[in-house]
Order: sequence, then structure tokens, then C-alpha cells
Amino acid sequence: MGELVGVYAASHAPGLTGWFDDAEEAQRERVLASYRALRGRLEQARPTALVMIANDHLLNFPVDDVPDFAVSLAAVHEGPEPWFEAWLNVPPYRVPGHPPLARTIVREGTRAGIQIRPMDRLRFDDNFSVPLTLLTPAMQVPLVPITMNTIMPPRPEPELCYEVGGVLRRIIEEHTPAEERVALIATGGLSHEPGGPKYFAVDEQWDRWFLELLAEGSPELVLREVTLESMERAGAGGTSEVLAWIVAMGAVGRRPAQVLGYEPVVAWRCGMGVVAWT
Repeated sequence: MGELVGVYAASHAPGLTGWFDDAEEAQRERVLASYRALRGRLEQARPTALVMIANDHLLNFPVDDVPDFAVSLAAVHEGPEPWFEAWLNVPPYRVPGHPPLARTIVREGTRAGIQIRPMDRLRFDDNFSVPLTLLTPAMQVPLVPITMNTIMPPRPEPELCYEVGGVLRRIIEEHTPAEERVALIATGGLSHEPGGPKYFAVDEQWDRWFLELLAEGSPELVLREVTLESMERAGAGGTSEVLAWIVAMGAVGRRPAQVLGYEPVVAWRCGMGVVAWT
């Protein structure tokens, strides 16, 4: 059956493309270097499909109807939404979809008990646009985008997110064709608080603590320590985007992450991290 050839996670802060020059030169170059390292690993893995999971910034769903997870079945994805073009400094793009894989994820994910909603189309803002621009600028790899609820209560708990990662791995390995090579990329976080009192702050201590936990390769430790409450203390409404990283961790289990880079970029209003699991 299919193979999971790489699992990665990276921040997708809009400042990385939209107001890139606001950060100090040395700092922004280190962030780009970590993204280049991740792009190199992705290219070396030679995926035939990307499954990318990111939070929805209330662009696709009303506040009273946000599913835990949603999957686009589209044959072609377009982005960013017009309102975001100038803000992100990302020109319009098109990336092929992978409807058979998307439908398989919805079908088998639902059978596994995940609240997962099929969508004809998902609208993209920085959540997918920033990592796609930096990691696959040719937009050549078929994409299955998955959005998740990290904002509106009740949010999926970290334990559920970890379980979902394991389900995704089993779907790829047991329910896709033998020639399918899938890379899983989680995006979001690290610490930030959109529009709140900590909008112009980054919790570097929390970010480094979280990355160190991932590097230890102990899911039990991460799930015990990295609670929704601790995420909110690091930055309400933003830091919980790392729930997507916990989905990625669930796909690899007891494997340590390699931290490819971290920078507390206050100018971009976000802690910027990049990791890869072997």
C-alpha cells in the first residue's frame, strides 16, 4: 500500500511573506535557512502527494459551525483569497488537488470516528499560502488540504489530535495505492496572540520548551504538558495552532523531532519554528 515518506511542521505567520523586511536581516535569513532545509528534505522524499493540515482562521466557517476537521475534495486549489494577496505579498496561484486521496481520508477518517467534513472547496489565507510558496513554489505536488478548529470551543483536545495523526498514517499505509508517496505537513504557531494584549510579544520560553519536548520523542510527555491551557497562556487564540503539530506527532509516534530552526520574530508577531521527523 502507500507510504508516508515524511512528516514536518512549520510556522505560517503572514509576516514571513507579507512584511518580511520588518524583521532583522540576520533573523529573517535564519528563518529562511530553516525553511530551505525543510524544502530540501521534502524534495528528497519525492512525495506524489502532500497532505497539509492547518488551522482555519474563521475564513471557511461561521463561528457557530466550525468542524474539528475539514477536507477539500477539489481537483484544483486556488489561493490566496483576493483580500489576502496584498497583505501576504503572495500572487495568485493554482495547485493540483488529489480527489481520490481526499475522499479516502474523509471516508476512512469518518469510519475511525473523526468529525471530518468534506468540502467542495476550501479558501486559503496564510495558513496554506505561506508554506506552499516557500516549500513548493512551482505548486507541482498534488495537495490535500485539511483545516482544523484551533480557535472556537469546543476545540479538539491534544489527545484527539494525536489520535488523528495515527489515523492519517494508517489511511495512507492501508488504503492508498502502492505507488503513493505521501508527505504530511502541519503548519501553524508557534506563540502568538492575534489582536490581543500580547500581539506585539512572543513567548520564546514557551516555544523553546515545546520544541524541546518534541525533540525528546515522548508523546506521553507532550500530551501531559502541552495542554490547551498552557497554549492560551503563551498566546490566546494563536498558540493553539500547534494542535496541528500534535497531529503530525501522532503520525510518527515515539520518534524525536529534529528542530531545523527557531526564531522569536516579534516583528512578524510570531515565534517561528520548523521541525522534521525522520
